[in-house]
Amino acid sequence: MLAAPAALSTADACHARRRLRAFDLRPTRQRVLLSHLMFAGGPRHVTAEMLFEEAQASGEPLVMATVYNTLHQFVEAGMIRTLMGPGGRLWFDTTTADHHHFFVEGENRMIDVPAGAVDLSAIPAPPAGYRVLGVDVVIRLAPAQDSSA
Repeated sequence: MLAAPAALSTADACHARRRLRAFDLRPTRQRVLLSHLMFAGGPRHVTAEMLFEEAQASGEPLVMATVYNTLHQFVEAGMIRTLMGPGGRLWFDTTTADHHHFFVEGENRMIDVPAGAVDLSAIPAPPAGYRVLGVDVVIRLAPAQDSSA
């Protein structure tokens, strides 16, 4: 059996392997580590760069291309989804159900909008030959001005 990445306990590695197999992905050492990093803390939003930094901090030798390739494999398998953030930056989201987001400017952070909080009563019909795949709303936030100062 493939050894667990040094940064993971045997139980964590087994859990990550089961998740990967459930999505028909071979549990390579890199996929096991990145799956664990993506899912161990519950629902989250990360960029490839953020996940690369976490992988580096774990002590496992990975290159950035491996992180990008693995994240895109996770997306293709339906394990995670992508989200286009402000500035065209690609984010990866562990919650695959349709939902919307807040983006906190200055903190580089995505937060899920509560289900049902966004009302899209009408969206335009797509041009001929196209179909709507989904609608992603990203609401940009900044800290409120303190009026007591």
